[in-house]
Amino acid sequence: MTKRLAAAVLLLGLAPAPGSWSSGPALPVARSEVAVAVLADRVYVIGGYANGNVDQSLVEVFDVDRGTWREETPLPRGLNHIAAVGYRGKVYTFGGFAAQNSAAVADADVFDPSTNRWTPIAPLPRALGSVSVAALGDEIHLVGGRDVHSVQTHLVYDPATNRYSSRAPLPVGRDHMGLVAYDGRLYAIGGRIDTPANNTAYVDIYDPRSNAWRSGAAMPTARSGMAVALYHGKIFAIGGEQGGMTSAFTNNEAYGPETNRWGEYAPLPEGRHGTGAAVVDGRLYVPAGAPVPGGGRQSDTLLIFTL
Repeated sequence: MTKRLAAAVLLLGLAPAPGSWSSGPALPVARSEVAVAVLADRVYVIGGYANGNVDQSLVEVFDVDRGTWREETPLPRGLNHIAAVGYRGKVYTFGGFAAQNSAAVADADVFDPSTNRWTPIAPLPRALGSVSVAALGDEIHLVGGRDVHSVQTHLVYDPATNRYSSRAPLPVGRDHMGLVAYDGRLYAIGGRIDTPANNTAYVDIYDPRSNAWRSGAAMPTARSGMAVALYHGKIFAIGGEQGGMTSAFTNNEAYGPETNRWGEYAPLPEGRHGTGAAVVDGRLYVPAGAPVPGGGRQSDTLLIFTL
């Protein structure tokens, strides 16, 4: 910021939004509609659109300590809009689409870095893509998603028994939604009902003790396809898309579970959707994604947010 601009900001009684963005090493392959998961100091970028195909099996891993990318064992088959989560030293994947944002599957697999192998686990009870996933306690929760239409489905996968069970459904069925676990609860953020023309700003909070959902303060900007992560005790919702836009959202908004309030943070340097976020060693990483709505362009950037 120049001295003149800084002075103008002070005169207006404004302050720049907190936080800053920087760039890390580019991904080897430009991609979007990927799944993102984190294990220790490694960020996994899984499947998606790349190289003109919408059914990539590609898995790339960023080693934060070394600052390098490497290609990992590919998925059993190529998919987009997969749900992925790191849990107790392994990466679990659920569902996805075999075609462009359609043709949902029930696939579920687990990757063990110690053997560099993917192993099938019990398939989803129904085929779903764009499911939102988060680990809570000893279980993995799978919420929302879409087959032909957005669903309210709330499943819990138990890795110890390799079984699914059902929990209280999402109040409003939606997909392309964020899901974060914090202090024993789940927070379902935004998402869409069937299409990006029907984005939502909902915040739904699930308490497993009562098996019930309640509403939180709505997101300031209705969005879907955001990167969502817990960072410095707040739930960040970054980027996203909406029908009719010429570029993806740059919005970076964060929800405080303790205050039930949203705040604005430094916007993305360029719009992104169709990606995820991973927090490692005090930094928030947003790899790949698309700078424009839909699947027409992919990015190879690694954007890094710090507070």
